[in-house]
Amino acid sequence: MNRREFFQCGGLALGAISPLGLSLPEVLAREAASGGKKPINVIFLFLQGAASHVDMYDLKPSMPDEIRGKYQPVSTNLPGLQLSDQLPKLSQCADKFSLIRSMHSYSSEHGQGDFHMMCGSPEDKNIQPPGIGAVLSWQQKQQAPVPPFVHLGNMKHPAHSAPGYGGFLGRTYDPFLIDQDADEPGFAVKEFDAAADVDVDRLSGRSSLLRSLDRYQSAQERQLEFSLYHNNFREQALNLATSRQAKEAFDLAQEPDKLRDAYGRNRVGQGMLLARRLIEAGVRFVTIQGYVDTGIYAWDHHWGIFSHLEQQLPIYDSSYSALLNDLDDRGMLDTTLVITAGEFGRTPKLNKDKQGPGRDHWGRCFSLTLGGGGVKTGQVIGASDKFGAVPTERPVSVPDFVATVYHALGLNPHAEFLSQGRPMQMLPQGEVVHELF
Repeated sequence: MNRREFFQCGGLALGAISPLGLSLPEVLAREAASGGKKPINVIFLFLQGAASHVDMYDLKPSMPDEIRGKYQPVSTNLPGLQLSDQLPKLSQCADKFSLIRSMHSYSSEHGQGDFHMMCGSPEDKNIQPPGIGAVLSWQQKQQAPVPPFVHLGNMKHPAHSAPGYGGFLGRTYDPFLIDQDADEPGFAVKEFDAAADVDVDRLSGRSSLLRSLDRYQSAQERQLEFSLYHNNFREQALNLATSRQAKEAFDLAQEPDKLRDAYGRNRVGQGMLLARRLIEAGVRFVTIQGYVDTGIYAWDHHWGIFSHLEQQLPIYDSSYSALLNDLDDRGMLDTTLVITAGEFGRTPKLNKDKQGPGRDHWGRCFSLTLGGGGVKTGQVIGASDKFGAVPTERPVSVPDFVATVYHALGLNPHAEFLSQGRPMQMLPQGEVVHELF
């Protein structure tokens, strides 16, 4: 919020408080610290399981059937750019995002690849690196009475660390996890619930009592790291339970039916709409588990890839295009970086699975998109060979991608945090894709 928005919201006096809970001095201080620039927020649709780049964004129509598959490239509203014929709505707003076709990852393993994609560093069993949202929460302190960092869906692989969490920054910087579908009837966030006979005044009184007890407890347990986390979690829970703004942000019933229909009445579509509402309310980073299917890693199409894609792609097409258009209509696209990506790509050559042809894991080349958030849109960065197997122009590594997001957000990748007696950098590797700025 800048000073103009503050006054438009009715904050006319020095001591007035805006709907975001900010006084005029706080607004001015934030404005000065940012050089007058509005902060950038992120919505990350994570296509967990690894979507097929050769069937969506990097089609190879001149190749044999076992490579090109069954879809055809179609023109978009951006001259020279073609996408899959399964993405008709997205093709009409291709000017609102840029496409990287030369991504590559060191890993083609689920869990490991998830972690790498959300952190920019390999998984480390001893000292885990933090996710982008965690670093954003650490370097740019939250001002609004809502969580700074939200995960819609539990994306943890059973055998690997949870991707994008606080890592060595500590559990305070873990995302606020909503592990339920936003399209379920009666969707509600339990953290907002209070006992029926406890009003806000009583909650406030309990908060004061808890603080008194905590001061005594912390004096006895100062050496315990847990006490810090406990205090932060308690504070977050009380803030949520008493915040009308937070409750309203999670209330999709306030959106018109026509818009909800445009996003799609499914967990991805309603998750994308919820993400937009959360960003409007002051959340800085929202990650959405991007599929509608049974089981984890539902973009993992080792068999029957086309029957699966014909379920997934219309959902992706509707929800992503609706979000881009909605953000643009609201004047939010310039300050909201929208990312869609899986953890790696799929093999260029179809396999011969008895349940129907599929594509297997492929980390050597894949595609992702970035739109809004100060990124130059309507660009295609890099290219793959005639099979979609390896980058041939402008290779971009996963650390490069994460460094690019850091740059868009104004984060310092070289900032150090003392963990287990060792100074740890947020992002030790990675070069910004400057063509996007």
